[in-house]
Amino acid sequence: ADSMGNENTVIQETNEDLPSDPESISEDDKSKAEELKEEANVFFKKEDYVKAIEKYSAALKLNPFIAAYFANRSFAYLRTECFGYALTDATKALSIDKNYLKAYYRRASANMALGKFKLALKDFEAVTKARPSDRDARIKYDECNKICKRLAFEKAIATDDGKCVADTIDINSLVIEPSYDGPHLQDEQVTRQFVDDLLEAYKEQKKLPKKYVCQMLIQAKKIFSQQESLVYIDVPDKSKFTICGDIHGQFYDLLNIFKMNGKPSEENPYLFNGDFVDRGSFSVECIMTLLSYKLLYPKHFFMARGNHESLTMNQMYGFEGEVKSKYSSQLCELFTEVFNWLPLAHCINNKILVMHGGLFSTDDVTLDDIAKTQRNRQPPENGIMCELLWSDPQPQNGRAPSKRGVGVQFGPDITKKFLERNKLDYVVRSHEVKNDGYECMHNDKCITVFSAPNYCDTMGNKGAYINITGENLKPKFTSYEAVPHPNVKPMAYANPFFGLF
Repeated sequence: ADSMGNENTVIQETNEDLPSDPESISEDDKSKAEELKEEANVFFKKEDYVKAIEKYSAALKLNPFIAAYFANRSFAYLRTECFGYALTDATKALSIDKNYLKAYYRRASANMALGKFKLALKDFEAVTKARPSDRDARIKYDECNKICKRLAFEKAIATDDGKCVADTIDINSLVIEPSYDGPHLQDEQVTRQFVDDLLEAYKEQKKLPKKYVCQMLIQAKKIFSQQESLVYIDVPDKSKFTICGDIHGQFYDLLNIFKMNGKPSEENPYLFNGDFVDRGSFSVECIMTLLSYKLLYPKHFFMARGNHESLTMNQMYGFEGEVKSKYSSQLCELFTEVFNWLPLAHCINNKILVMHGGLFSTDDVTLDDIAKTQRNRQPPENGIMCELLWSDPQPQNGRAPSKRGVGVQFGPDITKKFLERNKLDYVVRSHEVKNDGYECMHNDKCITVFSAPNYCDTMGNKGAYINITGENLKPKFTSYEAVPHPNVKPMAYANPFFGLF
């Protein structure tokens, strides 16, 4: 998921920073550490998780032998979606005290968020065994067990005959109700009038018939499957080109981008850089709007895959629930087939590389390697495809394990080497909330753009988009506030598990 940490997020302490001998800690330091923990708890209650993490970290520097300090910081990391750090801290707490039950909860939650359900189940099981009468622990165990069983069942009934939903769905059997008064495809094709009418219909919370959704998804899949994993874009000298970051189901904010920057057209091309769905509860409207523009302007409207265009994320963070609620589980599968073919990166005028996440765990990756990456699948847990979707920049040189538990963190020196090797000017990526909707790091060579303002209705951030012209590839940023939306809360369709924490 998208890290809610912004430029203030604390860098995780390494073990080398901490005292190694419990005997060496004075009573004074122990008492100061306890005070810092209490201060951290106050910040946590106020939902200022970054400050809470700072205080827990300060307490740990003085006394790293208290399981609760690690478990509490793990909880704060969970809230800022640094699932990798949360996992590490919970494991550390258990190495100090294997009977500290809260740490099992924290580790299980981090594993759940990363889609590692079997590992999560083990920890929930440990808690239910230790506390057989704990109702809360039993509910969490049962919910996690349900997910594991469902996944095992789905795997068992999945066919390996090579057929996909796009090939087997009977479009002619799908009827459009006579009462339907929304936009119609013309000879099964998207037209400009159709898209304009679709935006108006969606604004009024109307639904597109399943038949049209299926036809558009099948057509979009065909277009994407004919593209390379790395798409080269040529922006002529005098032309404007717009790059947008995460949208996350915030349909009314998407409309606001078009209002401010103009609707997509051959003269006004766009690239949307992944994470179109999940969290926001208008994800169907967002993805269908973007796909309709892709079908209308296939050579002037571009879409890249984000880490949320994947099965596990969609099952956890709302898109699957939303599609099932508005349509059917068969459509979920069709969306997955389309997502599997989304390109992984775009290269503009051979000078700007745009991907959702970031750079790589090795220095030898070339643009050719990206282009050759086989992508028609679920993202793997490592390698080029994984890192393009999941990695994040860090201020310090070198690489570090990801705060998310997937991908890698890369420093300014890594960015510099990659750009030199591939004769590029700079990298644009998304994937992280930023206060102003964008942030320039690594001597302005690694730029983040995030286009979902007031993310999840709670973050208070602005959204932003980037304009460039072909003759001047210098990025121009536009930030904007969130606009009102109908009263459907973010995560309304998310896995019920999230309500348990």
